Amino acid sequence: MAAVNRPSVMLAAGGTGGHLFPAFALAQELGRRSIPVDLVTDMRGDRYGADFPARAVYRVPSATLANRSPLSAATTAWMLARGIAAAYRLLGAVKPGAVLGFGGYPAFPPLVAAGLRGIPTALHEQNAVLGRANRMLARRVTRIATSFEHTKHLAGPALARARLTGNPVRDQVIDWATQSYRPPGYGGPYSLLVFGGSQGARFFADIMPAALVLLPEQIRSALFIVQQCREEDLQRVETAYQQAGIRAHLATFFGNLPEEMAKAHLVVARAGASTVAELTVMGRPSILVPLPHAVDNDQLQNATRLAESGGAWCIEQKDLTPENLAEAIGHLMLSPEALSEAAAAAKGQGRPDAVIHLADMVEELIGSGAKNA
Repeated sequence: MAAVNRPSVMLAAGGTGGHLFPAFALAQELGRRSIPVDLVTDMRGDRYGADFPARAVYRVPSATLANRSPLSAATTAWMLARGIAAAYRLLGAVKPGAVLGFGGYPAFPPLVAAGLRGIPTALHEQNAVLGRANRMLARRVTRIATSFEHTKHLAGPALARARLTGNPVRDQVIDWATQSYRPPGYGGPYSLLVFGGSQGARFFADIMPAALVLLPEQIRSALFIVQQCREEDLQRVETAYQQAGIRAHLATFFGNLPEEMAKAHLVVARAGASTVAELTVMGRPSILVPLPHAVDNDQLQNATRLAESGGAWCIEQKDLTPENLAEAIGHLMLSPEALSEAAAAAKGQGRPDAVIHLADMVEELIGSGAKNA
């Protein structure tokens, strides 16, 4: 009976996979500890609501500062104020023992409202750079969990409240991480996985067919590519691979992405925090192409950290051409030793127990809230 009466935890995350995947992993672990979990998100989270392991999914208004114009700033401030008011009412009704935010402006209203109600709070930073919203929240929250040993922009009093936990990955990733990496044999077959999320699929749809057609015939004929594409790009990419004699499996979304990662000899992807966390936990070599023009260059920081460890190769988009991408892929597919070394280095950077450490911190928050109640 005691477990049933445990205080609940409210997780606040936006509708992108980078924020929701670690929240999803934490919800799974808290469930194993019999701690009730609720999710509060903005409207983009609707597509994930049915699958998220929470007893309820709530939505509050939020907004991201699109630019620095007075009108944009005023609109964002108005939406965030509405979100704080809605979150304040919600927290009064749900009465969670702690509120944990996973970054982005959708986490801003619940964490501010929790502070106003005296509820213990924490935020989790997935990237090697403290995001803009998290920078504003860092001085308000009780605890800060980080994914990298050194997090840019985290300093001063906030640094004293920070704890390195790592970036949690879902149970499905942990399960497939038990599969050891097997490099390609000389002569193939060669398995290549390409994915980029909503902001990378178009770029990879343009450059990958142009690059792979330049590979030597001995590699093309033995290559099998699994690639995420946008709906409007599927047909042209499929046609390009057929004409090049390359076997391919294309889809707009892979529900079994960890399985595909486990089977791949090489991964080409963006460098989002969840992608980097999953690659390291699974120990898979990758070519990372950070999303350009990001305000904080967070993906470049993520990719650079992994590349410096020897676990990946980082190529900035501005430097990437079909020719040098084909050269990199061709060289690596014919260098199983290099792939194996990168896989081992990536594995060495993985934190499969990140969700345990984060859940432990949440339990401490619940305890501190109960003592102060």
